[in-house]
Amino acid sequence: MSLNALAPRPRSLPDAPSRAPRRRLEPVTGTPARRKPKLAYALIAVAGALAIGAVQIGLSLAITQDSFTLASLSSEQHELDLRTNALQEDLTGLSSPQSLATGAAALGMVVAGSPAYLRLSDGAVFGQGTGAVGASTIDPNGAGAVSNALLNDVPVNASTEDDATPDGTPDSTAEQSAEELPPAITDGLPSPSTR
Repeated sequence: MSLNALAPRPRSLPDAPSRAPRRRLEPVTGTPARRKPKLAYALIAVAGALAIGAVQIGLSLAITQDSFTLASLSSEQHELDLRTNALQEDLTGLSSPQSLATGAAALGMVVAGSPAYLRLSDGAVFGQGTGAVGASTIDPNGAGAVSNALLNDVPVNASTEDDATPDGTPDSTAEQSAEELPPAITDGLPSPSTR
């Protein structure tokens, strides 16, 4: 055997990476020609901005108009609530027992004296079985009557028909009572004067 056969073979080294050639700096001799901006793109951008502004203005006007409508409806609801309360007080006064008794006396009705009872099993009458006489035993407006503040300035036979005169013109008293709502509280709640 020869020594050459046993001698290690030299390894081949991997190829070195090839280097890119270095760039050389060169002085700029002139400026490149600038492109003209396209007019269509500018017009589209301006038109888009104007459209967005117009939509925002339109929406704000619509919202503002709705708030004015809501405010007017709220004030109208408040006036209707006040009117409802006034009418409820009038109804309470007119349906009071004193008002009903006064109305019945004005129509000629009288209060019977003592009540009589009838037993159905045998038909027996207990109490005085006579009718009422021409004069009432109770005077609803007499000395023992308690004044009713709800009946002040309310006629005894208040009409339940429309508030119009026979010729179709509106009644001035109905217009007056509609305008006689409580005053607005702008300076705080009213308080009684004390000494």
